[in-house]
Amino acid sequence: MVMAFPHKEQLADSLRGLVEEFGLVIEDIKITKAGAKSAIRIAVDTADPRAERPDLDRLEELSREVSAHLDDAEAKGDMSFGPGYTLELSTPGVDFPLTERRHWVRNIGRQVRLADGVHRIAQVGDEDVVLITPHKKSPRVRRVRFADHAGAVVEVEFSPAPNAEAELVGLAIEAYDVPEAQDPAED
Repeated sequence: MVMAFPHKEQLADSLRGLVEEFGLVIEDIKITKAGAKSAIRIAVDTADPRAERPDLDRLEELSREVSAHLDDAEAKGDMSFGPGYTLELSTPGVDFPLTERRHWVRNIGRQVRLADGVHRIAQVGDEDVVLITPHKKSPRVRRVRFADHAGAVVEVEFSPAPNAEAELVGLAIEAYDVPEAQDPAED
């Protein structure tokens, strides 16, 4: 029986343990099926959002292990990749959407684009995020549930944060005495 090209969930299930041995998590898998031009793109990151992202040497080592694992799975008949495929292993790029709490934590201090504009991530709680919104007189601070803003994307900045915003970044979560889901239109 010839196995079909594996789908994203099959690959994730097959690779999860191996990736975790490296102290990493699978963030995303993209599969492009095109015969000999098929591609498997795997984005991995550290499980601890405050840890350094894996360097190129670590990614290269993991890539060799993943490649060997997939070759073994194909040889055993557990998976079939057709006439050939390309494996790409990387960390998530700046355009990777923030969907998990750890994504928000990793980006504390950075600007993020939400549906209502650009804000700076000041701090992250268990289920909410404290956002700083630039304002003429002084920055506004509000809390929102990060689950309500899954898919937000980091904005690239080419200069440091304004002092008034930078001073609000990284305080203890209790220091932000603002109501949850405060409507900025009320200001």
